[in-house]
Amino acid sequence: MYASLQNVRYLLHEVHNAESLAQYPHFADYHRETIDMMIQAAKDLADTEMYPYFVEMDHYGVHYENGTIRVHPQLRNIIRKGAEGGWVGATALHEHGGMQMPELIFNAATHFFHAANNGVVGYITLTTGASRLITNFCAQHLIDTYIPKMYSGEWQGTMALTEPQAGSSLSDIKTGAKPTDQPGVYHISGQKIYISAGDHNCTENVVHLLLARIEGAPAGTKGISLFVVPKLKPAADGNLSPNNVTTAGNYGKIGQKTYTTTHLMFGEQGICEGYLVGEPNKGLTYMFQMMNEARIGVGLTAVSTATAAYYASLKYANERPQGRRLNEKDMSLPPTLIINHPDVRRMLFFQKAVVESSLSLIFECAKLQDLSHVATGEAQERAHLLLEILIPVCKTYPSEYGCQAISAGLQTLGGAGYCYDFPLQQYYRDARIMPIYEGTTGIQSLDLLGRKVTMQNGTAAKVYLETVTATIQEATRHETLAPYAQRLETALTELQGVTGHLLGIAKEGDQERFLSDATLFMEYFSLITMGWQWLKMALVSENALSGTSGDEHLFHKSKIHTMRYYFHYELPKTQGLATRLLETTYLTLPGEEELLM
Repeated sequence: MYASLQNVRYLLHEVHNAESLAQYPHFADYHRETIDMMIQAAKDLADTEMYPYFVEMDHYGVHYENGTIRVHPQLRNIIRKGAEGGWVGATALHEHGGMQMPELIFNAATHFFHAANNGVVGYITLTTGASRLITNFCAQHLIDTYIPKMYSGEWQGTMALTEPQAGSSLSDIKTGAKPTDQPGVYHISGQKIYISAGDHNCTENVVHLLLARIEGAPAGTKGISLFVVPKLKPAADGNLSPNNVTTAGNYGKIGQKTYTTTHLMFGEQGICEGYLVGEPNKGLTYMFQMMNEARIGVGLTAVSTATAAYYASLKYANERPQGRRLNEKDMSLPPTLIINHPDVRRMLFFQKAVVESSLSLIFECAKLQDLSHVATGEAQERAHLLLEILIPVCKTYPSEYGCQAISAGLQTLGGAGYCYDFPLQQYYRDARIMPIYEGTTGIQSLDLLGRKVTMQNGTAAKVYLETVTATIQEATRHETLAPYAQRLETALTELQGVTGHLLGIAKEGDQERFLSDATLFMEYFSLITMGWQWLKMALVSENALSGTSGDEHLFHKSKIHTMRYYFHYELPKTQGLATRLLETTYLTLPGEEELLM
């Protein structure tokens, strides 16, 4: 078992009310029966085409030879069957060949893909994101040329942002675009690094959504444009010809060895054509549509990988006998299963607490994405603002704490966890990239504290506080949940005090002091946010207890117990973080002397 169908259905139907989206004409097809059918289809694909190859594809890796990248042949089947199932264009409009699937359902479905084999899903979802940019902002002839081939799985899509000298600082990119006498056609020159799925031998063509600077454009982010740059140029007759996009190499990585990470050169060996997306100098605006989706996607990959690690740990703990209960004095008795040792149980509850709340937050954000597109008026605005403040959290907490959860899983197995005989070491290696992908934890933290908390004069933060408070008030009416509602209310009040203190520093104009501990603020804010998610789940399960029996009753009791674990073991971490964030001693700022030596 690598993921729980029962838990996904619980989150979709009971916690986040997925079928309520069917009230909007855009999602009218997605009633409970349809949702369950799509989720089951995704799990079936993961069971048959992805999970059986998880270890084998890691061992096979990626091979770069003479400008060509070879990957495990099963990837071709995964891409093809994923496309046949409609997953590449699942969220796209009917008129573009898509299924108009809600992001909530798409994320729930692809959770099984990521949990089954996290290194292969990006080939599908990157094409999804790239094709969405084309359908949203490109001229019709580009849509007609590229979208059918991308949705069919014949052509791969990517986003090409990072450059050697710029890293995450997109304002410093140097890739150039020179206008030609053909409207919308430019000659592209430059290089990009760390391009996921940037080249491989399982699709006929690769279509890059590339950021570049048109000659004479303003400096900084205001002068960045977005281009469609195919590896092979399609002609009117359907034939393909080289576009002078060359693969300089593939980066070796400690994990996700199935996933290519390429160094690409554009225009080094001749003319490389790129086709303008939308208007000049608005590339970053367009790309951030894909970036926000990608950040939720990274959070989903992280929690899904950690979910698979949790179930592998749980299975081992239920099979491995070692030692005796701590109060047992009779050494003639056989060893007990390690799941009966309190410290092992602590590690397992930690994993469960992290992965189940993280998945709930991912679903929360996915539904907010949907509502921000189809709702109207105040409901749409509130969905948009809440999504904006949660996106950095939903990328960061599952990534950072997902690594910690997998580490706890590896520790649960002891020495076995460090060996290739068990998958924990692979999950650990694979997951470590997640806090780096699509904007590092530091960047997400600067975004949360520096931009999102102050967004629209604090309106986004106000919506967040109101939303969490509403859950607290509902939980207060339950005798068993009221103490935990009070704990979360206290933490929320302290959050407001800490935030006010930090904003006071910002008003003094000292940005370095204000943001020096942004990553600690992110952890602080995230722990409270996950407390909110656990209280939401506990409300649902508390209400369900009286009407259930057997395994279903035990499922809900498990939810409530894990909520209690979270509030007693994890939420108290906010107290230490608050103490640090309120201090006035700053020890990480550069000084006159360099003391790191």
